[in-house]
Amino acid sequence: MRRWLLPLLLLSVACAYSSSESGTVQGGLDVLMNETPAVLKGKRVGFITNQTAVASDGTSAIDMLHSNEDFELVALFSPEHGIRGAAAEGEDVSSAVDRATGLPIHSLYGESRKPTPEMLEGIDALIFDIQDIGSRTYTYISTMALAMEAAADAGIPFVVLDRPNPIGGSIVEGNMLDTAFATFVGMYPIPVRHGMTVGELARLFNDRFGIGADLTVVPVAGWERDEWFDETGLPWINPSPNIRSLAAATHYPGTVFLEGTNLSEGRGTARPFEQTGAPWLDADSIVAEMNAMKLPGVRFDRVDIEVDSAAARYPGQVIPGVRLVTTDRAAYRPVRTGILLIDAIYRLHKDEWEWRVSHFDRLAGTDQLRLAIESGDLTRLLDEWDADAARFREIRTPFLLY
Repeated sequence: MRRWLLPLLLLSVACAYSSSESGTVQGGLDVLMNETPAVLKGKRVGFITNQTAVASDGTSAIDMLHSNEDFELVALFSPEHGIRGAAAEGEDVSSAVDRATGLPIHSLYGESRKPTPEMLEGIDALIFDIQDIGSRTYTYISTMALAMEAAADAGIPFVVLDRPNPIGGSIVEGNMLDTAFATFVGMYPIPVRHGMTVGELARLFNDRFGIGADLTVVPVAGWERDEWFDETGLPWINPSPNIRSLAAATHYPGTVFLEGTNLSEGRGTARPFEQTGAPWLDADSIVAEMNAMKLPGVRFDRVDIEVDSAAARYPGQVIPGVRLVTTDRAAYRPVRTGILLIDAIYRLHKDEWEWRVSHFDRLAGTDQLRLAIESGDLTRLLDEWDADAARFREIRTPFLLY
């Protein structure tokens, strides 16, 4: 099929199963269960998934695919946090057996992060269905990219069951990753907030970055680019242990950079990625400075943060903190906001400040952000990042489905 026809075909499939039939947006899983793509019929299928893969009525995708008579589900693959989403960040996930179906679960966050030839023995096609949150640093899209490479190597089809970008598909923000800093928390030169669905990213990765898989995207039905997750009617399931709400996902593209400092990023507290603090933080001064900036769509509240996890920073302490509260999410720019917050704290607390240099740079996809904060030349860099985002909006256009 000619490449230029593919977006039209995908969109026609989505329109054929519109949200008007059910009163809610329909994810790719619902669309697939309505009509199985020909590429899967009669195949032995491996399924890359986790707890977020449910139908619009909350039914588990594993159960639905296991009962699908058009193909045979023979293996499961789990990303970071495991197939149930319970493992902590960075914790190795072991392979196992699914108690409900008896199927093997191959870990893609342990000894290997890419399906091996041994894992793919007896598998004729791979399906991917995981809810992403719209940030380059979230590892599920790296799992998808590596699995696409494995499928291309094995000569088997790769099918993505698409889902909405929960923080919308209209806003693009942040720098294009420098490939010298490519890691599992950022493999390709895309912005921090890319504004794409996983299906659209799969098309981009496959074509622009040369994966070359036999790719099919089963599109979302009834979703508009400017819709946020709470406007879809779909059930919210925490995509990882510390993304516990749409609010956390909204702030995450900017507050994730806190991981590369000695500030708390909110893990071990009631609101991960919505607040930050440290025992030495002059939170009152920072709140006053940040609110004086009058950044669009956000305010800053002074809070005391109780850290109740021994695995988090400053365990067992109540620390002075700053909470970010979205007031207009259409205007809010979390990447710029998170960076300006880090910069303000750095300038006030240079004696207490510590970088986790390698981690901060890999999250930023460059060492230039850290160096700009240290040199006081942040304004120029943020202008360059805005130009990066504008350039990416043009790059991504051929790969958009909605």
